[in-house]
Amino acid sequence: MKKIVLLPLDERPCNYDFPYKLFHETEISVVRPEMSIMGVKKKPGDIKAIQEFLLKECRDADGLVISIDTLLYGGIVPSRLHHDKVETLTKRLSVLKTIKQENPKIKIYAFDLIMRCPQYSSSDEEPDYYEECGLEIFKYGFIKHKMSLNIATKEEVKLFNQLSFNKDYLDDFLKRRKINATLNLESLTYLKDNIIDFLIIPQDDAAEYGWTAMDQILIRKQIEKDHLQLRAYMYPGADEVTNSLMSKMLCEIKNVKPLVYIKYPVFSAPLTIPSLEDRYLDTTIKYQILAAGGLVVSSIDEADIVLCVNAPADQMISAPYQLENKGRGFTTQRNLVEFIEFIDYLVHVKKKPTIVADVAFGNGGDIELLNLLEQKSLTMELAAYAGWNTSSNTLGTCIPHGFVHLLYGNTLNHRSFLAHRYIEDIGYCSVVRRYITENRLKDYDFNYFYVKDQRGIISKIVQEELKKFIKQYIPSLVHHVKFKDVYMPWRRMFEVGLDIQYLD
Repeated sequence: MKKIVLLPLDERPCNYDFPYKLFHETEISVVRPEMSIMGVKKKPGDIKAIQEFLLKECRDADGLVISIDTLLYGGIVPSRLHHDKVETLTKRLSVLKTIKQENPKIKIYAFDLIMRCPQYSSSDEEPDYYEECGLEIFKYGFIKHKMSLNIATKEEVKLFNQLSFNKDYLDDFLKRRKINATLNLESLTYLKDNIIDFLIIPQDDAAEYGWTAMDQILIRKQIEKDHLQLRAYMYPGADEVTNSLMSKMLCEIKNVKPLVYIKYPVFSAPLTIPSLEDRYLDTTIKYQILAAGGLVVSSIDEADIVLCVNAPADQMISAPYQLENKGRGFTTQRNLVEFIEFIDYLVHVKKKPTIVADVAFGNGGDIELLNLLEQKSLTMELAAYAGWNTSSNTLGTCIPHGFVHLLYGNTLNHRSFLAHRYIEDIGYCSVVRRYITENRLKDYDFNYFYVKDQRGIISKIVQEELKKFIKQYIPSLVHHVKFKDVYMPWRRMFEVGLDIQYLD
């Protein structure tokens, strides 16, 4: 048994629980901090306690999978709010040097986010002023970047000159961006000096142009200058990266490299650019496979596992509105029937482990896809399924899950996590969340961003509605799942916390 220390990006289930659930019954013993020191949303984790945890647990560990944002700022949201100086943050980062000095054999796999710039006005996860001018700050950076490249349209230049907001807010935003980017570069120095062994620099809520893209250029130049391309990956993502790094560590411990064949439902799908991302879907998928410890191959027969990517022919739309808004990119241009028949052939004839990455929609899974999986008795026969939030969140969940299945088979733990994904990603994200938001919150004077309690009336309603969803959409699971817990981690509707047990 290999001891791997885990410092997650924050305390939400996707970061704190998913990697633990996926890997704790493998040859990895996962050691994570107590929830009490992890912080809550805008409240940072206890930096001193986190440092003490790392120094204690890493002395005899084989590996460390670590969020640099948690080490430096106390979590993902605090990384967007802090007023720390570079000197303070640099000193916090130096704990990695101490860890390596005390245990030279430990492998450190780290990830360090490029600070995001949301394309909307909301202070839910940003500074208070973002409620007033978040969209304007994004537009300012987006057009400024295009103007620097001489590709801005006349309409964009006109809009740029008309943008009006408090420049003090922009100064605060850019000051923090500069500090965070400086620490991104410092992480690269740690990689160059072999303190960090492997590094991912993900882009949370990315866009092709803008503040995040400009930081990416700066960091990429340093990666190229130091010849770190093979050890420092940059691609869209955030909340799924821990899964990928845990998978990579497991594959190296097992001395395996899963070979993956990729299947799409339409020829143009690889060239779509997913919502909140900055590059072709196929480009990101290949990074995700590499980051999880695998390699892409060109035929089914040479593949150990197949990744079937459910994607549209053109643009993604929001999952909760899929029943009324599906256009030609999801209907006439996408051959979902052939896609399902192919999966059926892989699973039932070729006996090939098959992952379904459901990235057709943003913020939830594909109801029609689930219906077809049920018709073909494929729902619980897959090596993995995911379809939550962004395309990269989904990919970085189902690929590592599929690799664990490849190595350890159809365990009870596998079945529980697979059932969990359908219930959360399609049940909650695509159906129940919207229903409760539009029909039940007003009864309690709640709103999308406030439901009062983690385990209150809304969590009870969520559980009731999820049971209805299972009965209607996943009849094969009706007598096979037990809800051990249902809660609202950040006391809002965006995410849900589930503990699902599969019953044989």
